[in-house]
Formats: sequence, structure tokens, C-alpha cells
Amino acid sequence: MSFTSFVALFVFLARTSAFTVTTPNLHVSIPPVTVLQSAPADTVESEIDYEQPEDAVIQIKPKAMKRLRELREKEQKDMLVLRMGVRNGGCSGLSYVMDFSTEEQIEEEDAVDEYPNENLKCVVDAKSMLYLYGLELDYSEELIGGGFKFFNPNAEESCGCGSSFGV
Repeated sequence: MSFTSFVALFVFLARTSAFTVTTPNLHVSIPPVTVLQSAPADTVESEIDYEQPEDAVIQIKPKAMKRLRELREKEQKDMLVLRMGVRNGGCSGLSYVMDFSTEEQIEEEDAVDEYPNENLKCVVDAKSMLYLYGLELDYSEELIGGGFKFFNPNAEESCGCGSSFGV
């Protein structure tokens, strides 16, 4: 059995059940393991306590929504307009851009996800739609590397800092 075949078998067995590996020099019992996909260490799904727009461009996760609520209160605004987009630059070619805006600055060709019960609008310009559709916006409170996190299904590559990507 090749090493690659052994590793593939090991991963398959480790995901499904406990097993024992016995060789002339080794006898090991291995309990079943949970294989985690790439996600932040502090990712624990919170319950969604807000109404999500149908076919939203940006999927706002519960931790991100909680932080956006805090920012809306801090800014003392009736309506928080969050503008998201991309620009050229960053380690991987494109960088995420996120800033506050106003309702007057929303243009006709912008995509707008409205959260009326949250007094929040998430606005994406037409050019950025190609790169951001389906993006999940999350938030981490980690001391190092905390802040808003972007999980982009359209990205073919991402840098370590998480604020740039390539397609």
C-alpha cells in the first residue's frame, strides 16, 4: 500500500469510526475524530435572531450582525448603511472595502440588502457584485486577527490576513 493510499484510508476511517492500527512495531487504537473545515477557531454558530433578505448578496452571520448593531448604536444613526466592495490591491490582487455610507449615496445600479427590523442596509456596487455575491460576513473577537471576517465562495485564493483575495 502506498503512503498516499494509507493516508486516504486513514482519513476515511478516522471520519467514520474508531479503529486500530497494528504493524510489527506499532499497535495504536484511534478514536473517531471530527475533521474541521477551514473556519476561525472561535466559530460557534449563533442563532439567527433577525430576518435575512431573500437572495441577499452578502450573508451576514449572527456575530457580524451583533457587531453592526453595536456600531449603529455607537454612530447614533437611525439607519446604518454599510457599503461593501472590492478594489485592486492587496497580497492576492483584490482587497475588500467596507465603510459607512448614507442613503443619499446609494446609486441606482447598487445592489441593496435591506434589514428593516435592524435599520441596516448593506450596499454593493455593480462592479463588486461579480466578486462578492454569496460572501459571508462574520465577526471574530480574537485578540490577534479579530474583526470582520470575509468568507468568499468566489475567491480562488486568499491571503493570510483575510482582507484580500484573487479570482
